[in-house]
Amino acid sequence: MPALDQGRPSGFAVGLLLLGFVGCQKPPLVPSAGPTETRQSDKTDRRDVAVTVYNQNFGVVRETRRLRLARGKVELAYQDVAANIQPETVRLRSTTPGARFGVLEQNYRYDLLTPAKLLEKYVGRTINVYRYDQKTGTETKKTAEVLSVEGGVTLRIDGEVTTSFEGRYGFREVPRNLLEKPTLVWLVESDRAEQQVEVTYITQNLNWHADYVLHLDADDAHAQLTGWVTLSNNSGVSYENATLKLVAGDVNRAPPPTELVLSAAARDDVPAQEKSAFAEQGLFEYHLYTLGRPTSLLDKETKQVALLSADRVAVTKKLVLNGDKTYYRGRYEDDAPEQKVGVFIELENREQNQLGVPLPKGTVRLYKADASGASQFLGEDAIDHTPRGEKLLVKVGDAFDVVAERKQTDWLPLGSCSSEAALETELRNHKDGDVQVEVNERVGGEWEVLTHSQPFVEVDSSTVRFDVKVPARGSAKLTYRIRVRYC
Repeated sequence: MPALDQGRPSGFAVGLLLLGFVGCQKPPLVPSAGPTETRQSDKTDRRDVAVTVYNQNFGVVRETRRLRLARGKVELAYQDVAANIQPETVRLRSTTPGARFGVLEQNYRYDLLTPAKLLEKYVGRTINVYRYDQKTGTETKKTAEVLSVEGGVTLRIDGEVTTSFEGRYGFREVPRNLLEKPTLVWLVESDRAEQQVEVTYITQNLNWHADYVLHLDADDAHAQLTGWVTLSNNSGVSYENATLKLVAGDVNRAPPPTELVLSAAARDDVPAQEKSAFAEQGLFEYHLYTLGRPTSLLDKETKQVALLSADRVAVTKKLVLNGDKTYYRGRYEDDAPEQKVGVFIELENREQNQLGVPLPKGTVRLYKADASGASQFLGEDAIDHTPRGEKLLVKVGDAFDVVAERKQTDWLPLGSCSSEAALETELRNHKDGDVQVEVNERVGGEWEVLTHSQPFVEVDSSTVRFDVKVPARGSAKLTYRIRVRYC
């Protein structure tokens, strides 16, 4: 087998021996001993292409091409593949009925044609160098030997070694192992001159995420929810008129064999927005979203496609103060520290609430109209994948007019791993209307509420909740004593 092209970090899988890999419909061909024909295929041979994008910065590309081959052994250069392809994931098979087709070797060539690479390939060879003469208005031409390109170009011209040559270079030819674009090169065996094949592979730097806009109504009781899918293609190739599918879920992937970092290209373009809808279906333990029409994913492009839209979604605004279990493990002498009261919006992902569809993880941004009718930004929060039937809790920010002070009024050790703590929380409301604050004490361990000034709810094995009503322009105090065993 010929040596593979060099250039990427060592350890990266760039060549595969694929004997019997393609899953032929008939027994594999016996390699012929005759001469090898050479053929080339690019995107003009595509019949269709489908792209499935995962929200973990990779995607699966599946395309069908009509190939012009030859009977016997053929070296096929397959161009217009992703620059960030994982060669070890490539699958090639013939879809021509009754055809016999076998793959003997695969090479991934990515030594791309650049000025620096071209000079590097000419080390030890001669090139032409041209320098412009301003006095005569013409170029002078000389022959130069390329001695080195490390740290700059070093040439020998007229028997003299020189660096920092100011002029242009002329090359007699492009070396065969320098390519204009990344290329898969197969050695195949075919029983006919034309075949239709399907190629599938995984590429990095295809990604998508969900963005949601939640626009609250005047009384914060209902909202309009709009979801967008934002796709970014930095894979190194464009996919025109592709069937687009998205997978939402946390797919397990094996770590790469080497510490290879693939950097995504910077994006400075403006997203293209489209109005359309995805059809959702289950896929194993994930969810698959299929766009109902073909679309194009151009390289270095960010695209937005409508995911969902729902009106009159019932929401609940909640003021929440979360405690700290360390208050139950030791004595605190601090003066009453002022604490932030968080503002949250809660909604149920149910059909009865105009939703009831799996919501992929993403960012929710909240808006509300001011007195003039202009929408104002309230805050944003990241959400995880949310199945249908589950509640969605979005943090908007911290309350301005509702403040809390929380202090430990007593702490009594009861042994090496048990104690009692008494706490006092004062809530002050500077708004013109009454509010209710949800106070969550994350106690941990085995606990018991001994005394309390407000009713409480046992949320789970480590959390107790008090719902405290605070009057307009007034305050309320919450006191409680809890015994806890933490070992």
